Amino acid sequence: QVSPALRTPRTPVWLCGGPGRCGGPGRIGVLFGTDSRLLSHWRAERLFHLYFYSGRREQSRTARLAIDTHSRHWEEAPSEDACSPGKRCPALEMAIRTKWAGATVSWSGTGPFS
Repeated sequence: QVSPALRTPRTPVWLCGGPGRCGGPGRIGVLFGTDSRLLSHWRAERLFHLYFYSGRREQSRTARLAIDTHSRHWEEAPSEDACSPGKRCPALEMAIRTKWAGATVSWSGTGPFS
């Protein structure tokens, strides 16, 4: 029997996986939030933090991502955006945008994980 807390978590959590390099084993990480209001209150989805941890050797600490779902990034001065046309967008950002389309993701000083 699965616990109700596992079927309906109290805070948002996603298991993220991607293909490995050169056909090797895939990469897995956990993307999670600590604010339970993200599951029940739409206003909490304006500006919030998510955390990502993969357990890989090159990741020394949990990445803290700032998510802004109402930013007007198209009105700002053009910059070298990692997701601009012709550039590759980190897979984790693409996954976040499947839930929050158009959101801007700030990596808060940590480099994006592909």
